[in-house]
Amino acid sequence: QVQLVESGGGLVQAGGSLRLSCAASGLTFTAYTAGWFRQAPGKEREFVASISWNSVDARYADSVKGRFTISRDNAKNTVYLQMNSLKPEDTAVYYCALGPNAPALFHYWGQGTQVTISS
Repeated sequence: QVQLVESGGGLVQAGGSLRLSCAASGLTFTAYTAGWFRQAPGKEREFVASISWNSVDARYADSVKGRFTISRDNAKNTVYLQMNSLKPEDTAVYYCALGPNAPALFHYWGQGTQVTISS
């Protein structure tokens, strides 16, 4: 069956860095655009970043541009989110997701990993 497993979350001080990973199985990974979303307590889920199957097209929410980098390794069926210059406002549960290429409608989701940024 299709499975997405996030890892790499944790507690870090403001200004620090984390790298999230999402390992996919049970599908043809290159058939999908990959994305990251986050949900903070009491707030709606929001888009963070996405990347096309061949890594040519990467997109970011304005709130994370210049600080976060999405990447993928198709040989490992894994998508990453490198998060630098972290702020307390980045605290949330982060979810990876996959959707069909062009355009992406995300319909496979991981269980999420908690990211907490202390001030």
